[in-house]
Amino acid sequence: MIQLEKYQSGHFQKSLTGYDFFVPTKINDRWVWEDSKLNLLIEKAAIKLGELNSFSKLVPNIDLFIQLHVTKEAVISSRIEGTQTQMDEALMDEADISPERKNDWKEVNNYIKSLNTAIEKLNELPISSRLLKDIHRILLDSVRGEHKLPEEFRSSQNWIGGNSLADATFVPPHQDYVGELMGDLENFIHNDDINVPDLIKIAIAHYQFETIHPFLDGNGRVGRLLITLFLMDKKILTKPLLYLSAFFEKNKGLYYDNLTFVRTKNDMKQWVKYFLVGIAETADIASQTLANILELKEKTELKINKEFGRKSQSAIVLLHYLFKKPIVNVNQAKKATGLSYNAANALISDFKEAGFLNEITGYNRNREFIFESYLKQFYK
Repeated sequence: MIQLEKYQSGHFQKSLTGYDFFVPTKINDRWVWEDSKLNLLIEKAAIKLGELNSFSKLVPNIDLFIQLHVTKEAVISSRIEGTQTQMDEALMDEADISPERKNDWKEVNNYIKSLNTAIEKLNELPISSRLLKDIHRILLDSVRGEHKLPEEFRSSQNWIGGNSLADATFVPPHQDYVGELMGDLENFIHNDDINVPDLIKIAIAHYQFETIHPFLDGNGRVGRLLITLFLMDKKILTKPLLYLSAFFEKNKGLYYDNLTFVRTKNDMKQWVKYFLVGIAETADIASQTLANILELKEKTELKINKEFGRKSQSAIVLLHYLFKKPIVNVNQAKKATGLSYNAANALISDFKEAGFLNEITGYNRNREFIFESYLKQFYK
């Protein structure tokens, strides 16, 4: 049994070549605590998650809106790691991205692909090292880090911050410990006999994953994906609508400080509290975003049915396409609606006239249009 308030996070050990690395305490055990405030935070986070999950079940055609939530997460999680891609760029086709931005665009779109693939695989695979390695392989495909052992746990020492082991901010455990520690983490995630609430479990699991840092590259992104996958695997969420990257990015210093203080001050309790506040806040924002989107959808459909006459049916088809991909050109509208090029072009013009779309390229040909009132819901 581990008492949260008395938790000892691990110890530093000297390598054969002289640098110090951190060996975290294993976590697969029953956790208990005395601080009653923690129970209130668990309750609040669970209620907010329940509200989000219930709301998502009530929203018609909820899958229309999932892709934008995923894209926002991909943009923010990748931005934490240094990419510069924005939401509108992430939604464009690769051919429309300038050469100097293609690498960042690829990283973001790899993240989208890895999350979508992992969610599909949850139907056949539990959360496991195998699943995390699959995610890692997709993340590093043809981008920075592609030579850093994609799909494999590291076989050499890595570090966080600084330019070398000598001046690193943090040195994770030596590679010889990675397999054993990841096995313990996996057992903890699936141990139903220890009676640890799921939200406490994923808070601790995320900390432990980031501390082990099992890959040479991509650990932050995999660790953040782990949170959403866990919530879905445990059926806490039926749709992938909650991501903590925006909460972590809002004050990156606080995120990293809280992780660091577990290792240096044994303060797991503060990390868990911070994490639970993040769950509650993020779930609340996600519910409000869904409410705003639903209101926008209803208003837009009402205006289409009232003003578009015989074009209403094709207009609704295009609208639903825009909820999945809110940046569109005439050829894409043509394919989505089954209209001729001229009819699709006319429908785009009608959408522009109605205020649904704005032209963003400034070209006479190969024009792109954005469903801005929808996209801005994800900038909040």
